[in-house]
Amino acid sequence: MMPPAPNGAIGLDNCANEPIHIPGLIQPHGALLAFNRQGALRAWSDNAGAMLGFKPVLDMPVDALPLAPDVLQQLRECIDSSASEGCTPTAIETTVGTQTFDCIVHSDAQRVLAEFELRDVGSERVAAFALKAHAAIERLRRQKAIVPLLQLAVEQVRAITGFDRVMAYRFRHDDSGDVVGEARAETLKPLLGMRYPAGDIPAQARRLYTINTLRLIADIGYSPVPVTVAPGDAPLDMSHAVLRSVSPIHVEYLRNMGVAASMSVSIVVNGRLWGLLACHHNTPLRVPYAVRMACDVLAQVLAATVQSIDARERATMVEQAADVRTHLIETLLHEDDVLSALNRHAAGLAVTLDAHALVFAQQGKLCTHGDIGHDLAAAIVASLPADGEEVLLRCCRAEWPAATGAAIGPWVGVLGLHFDPATSGWLLALRREQIETIRWAGKPEKMTVTGPLGHRLTPRGSFDEWVDTVHDKAEPWDANRMLVAEQLLAEMHRASMARHAETERARMQLLAMLGHDLRDPLQSITMAATVLQHGAQPQQLGQRIERSSGRMHRLISQVLDMSRLDSGLGLSLRKEDTDISRLVEDLVDETRMAHPGTTFETTIAPGVHAQVDADRLAQVVSNLLSNARHHAHGGHAIGVALAQDDGIVRIEVRNEGAPIPPELEAQLFNPFKRMALQNQANRTGMGLGLYIADSVMRGHDGSIVYRYEAPYVVFTASFPVGGSIG
Repeated sequence: MMPPAPNGAIGLDNCANEPIHIPGLIQPHGALLAFNRQGALRAWSDNAGAMLGFKPVLDMPVDALPLAPDVLQQLRECIDSSASEGCTPTAIETTVGTQTFDCIVHSDAQRVLAEFELRDVGSERVAAFALKAHAAIERLRRQKAIVPLLQLAVEQVRAITGFDRVMAYRFRHDDSGDVVGEARAETLKPLLGMRYPAGDIPAQARRLYTINTLRLIADIGYSPVPVTVAPGDAPLDMSHAVLRSVSPIHVEYLRNMGVAASMSVSIVVNGRLWGLLACHHNTPLRVPYAVRMACDVLAQVLAATVQSIDARERATMVEQAADVRTHLIETLLHEDDVLSALNRHAAGLAVTLDAHALVFAQQGKLCTHGDIGHDLAAAIVASLPADGEEVLLRCCRAEWPAATGAAIGPWVGVLGLHFDPATSGWLLALRREQIETIRWAGKPEKMTVTGPLGHRLTPRGSFDEWVDTVHDKAEPWDANRMLVAEQLLAEMHRASMARHAETERARMQLLAMLGHDLRDPLQSITMAATVLQHGAQPQQLGQRIERSSGRMHRLISQVLDMSRLDSGLGLSLRKEDTDISRLVEDLVDETRMAHPGTTFETTIAPGVHAQVDADRLAQVVSNLLSNARHHAHGGHAIGVALAQDDGIVRIEVRNEGAPIPPELEAQLFNPFKRMALQNQANRTGMGLGLYIADSVMRGHDGSIVYRYEAPYVVFTASFPVGGSIG
């Protein structure tokens, strides 16, 4: 009987704490003797005398027992074996009077047990069963998938043992079990597809299922036989005993199912209870020990085959993931835009991480892959922890912050990889909720009742199908996917470190270039000032000073803007109603005057007004004009157009020239572009202009894009007249 819970409380702890490995009782279809390491009899079942034909006496030496010589020999060998290792269980056929027994000898650290199990089947039938088992094992080894393997296993076990029903359970991540294979008598109701709750097998029962992989209850209606233990000795540990009496709660459970005999065979994979073969019979049934051992061997082969199939599937998955990872890292190391690189490999990453959607975020920017909206993705990113947690795992709505959990819709599962904490870089793999209809074998909750065993938690009385619908939970990521994710995260960490090192080198290069570029205009100003002191005409020198100081101002402003953006402060914007038409005309005129050899063709719509920061917008247009001037083919006009359509202002600058190479196109709006720092067409540029221009346009809820319309290179800046686009 279970010990009472503290303060009389009844709960699952009562089941979990039941000492089922030391029941002090055995099933009555056999007898038990236990010896200490000196070979003295220290415990026996109360039926041993009647069943074995002699009266047990405390401390009786093993050699004094009136048993067959081969049984005594096996007992001596087991007693003499190392106490720490024990002896391997050995079965010997023996007779006592007219009765045939299977004598199973085994040991624990303290004692040697001899169990005498009655057998009512002849040796020739046992041998026939063993041949069937051997043939079944060969068929099992040839299976390539889990479900057909388990179905074949239940069919073979039923053919070998004669049980009315044999089911194969496969345990889930929460320890509940699904019936995925079944062989049964035609008169029985099918249970295939049913799920049994984790509470049907408490923790300590799972432990015994793992260390003693086969358990027979020959007759549910049995009356247990007490075991007498020498005074002062510890209770007899029957974890490995074949005759061990089972928990009264388990007996009640089986009775509620209408079962009269039961056998379970564990499927243990990598030391974990992976599944179970459960055998039920409507009448008492005694399966010979040798046949049970054949089933046990079959289960071991089954477990090895499951492990082999799982290893093969895992190897294939790891190989595919490694291929995706290799190509991704190669792209990350050669591209400046991390989000663009991730998005290019999004389809492969979604398969690798078994995700329904992906979100990539870094430095306030994000992009998505799959059926998830941008606003929802932004809300999910905003809810992420700011600490150094590298892997974030949520599998149900309750694990999200309350405000976010109410807004995420079906996206309740997330596996987040914090690949670059310095820049808030996240890769989020998302899973939708798995709205699941579960066919429980009876309502899974146990009930508290007062009965023959006292006030306690009792098994459910009905196993009729009970349908439940589960919401707000996503399928958890399994161990294999988590391994793939951790490998991906490690590689992305290394790529991020390499990128940071390269960025730092680019910064140093930029500073060196800045020092060089400032030296030239500063020297020009100094020389002009010296000439002025000697009475030269001031007009020409004044223009030189103005141009040089303007160039210095432009260089310094770009570096300051880059610094603000890089630090996350953003660009300060003061928006006001601005005549965009006048602004663009003035900028074109200024460029035409500063560079008389450049020709412009303009199509500027009159009267276009918008709420903008005029200085910042002028910075954007000036940058586009400067780029067009530097890269245009000689002698060809630069086209400038301004239009307003449906509340959107578009400024377009085009020049005749070669298309931008794809490898540079992906990096146009990034700082520290490798090509820009070594651009022969624009020696005074530092590769920051388009980066800052793009940031300005995003600050206006707009965008700047490039396209090639042969033979023209075209840049278009667009922004709303007032509010956000769309």
